[in-house]
Amino acid sequence: MRAVFVQVQCYPGKTYAVADAIFEREIVSEMYSTSGEYDLMIKLYIEDGVDVGKFIDENVANVAGIFRTLTTLTFKAF
Repeated sequence: MRAVFVQVQCYPGKTYAVADAIFEREIVSEMYSTSGEYDLMIKLYIEDGVDVGKFIDENVANVAGIFRTLTTLTFKAF
């Protein structure tokens, strides 16, 4: 499994609804509200061999109220 971080930018006034919708999908390990350009940061684990882009597209980016996402792949934990 690989850890993947996704930052989520929501439309104004939609952050809590987006967070609830993502949480209900039971795909995240951790989720935080953040300051700055993005409203949420989620950490999830994706099985080896799974297409990360497709997984994010089908499980995160299609949530109503999301304007943009930024995905960061990880390589090694120290």
